[in-house]
Amino acid sequence: MSRPNAQSMKPATAAKKLDVYLPATPAEFQENPITRGELAALQEDPPQWLTDLRKNGPHPKNLVAARLGISIGALARGGVDTALTTEQITQLLEDKPEWLVAERENYQEVLREQRRLKSLHAEQARGN
Repeated sequence: MSRPNAQSMKPATAAKKLDVYLPATPAEFQENPITRGELAALQEDPPQWLTDLRKNGPHPKNLVAARLGISIGALARGGVDTALTTEQITQLLEDKPEWLVAERENYQEVLREQRRLKSLHAEQARGN
């Protein structure tokens, strides 16, 4: 196995930067280091496989969580331990299972609290 040089990255890193689920990418992408130039070319002019993956999935957990409006931990609590397609995400949003509704409410509360704390810290910084 050849070791990638400083100007290339592992396929997993490139997949993360492209926001795609690595096991769904073509074998050639999965098996070879990706140079920075190749990554830039993929971002600037995505091939059909990349366009299709971004549109239809399966999507990595961070994107699934974001599209559902929950945290990655909430996915695990909800029993979602695999990548989901856009269709599966849409179905969950339409079906609104109890766990998803509860996790979305919880996530929104966490975000509200983060905003409140940020505002409080900003006020304190102005006051000091």
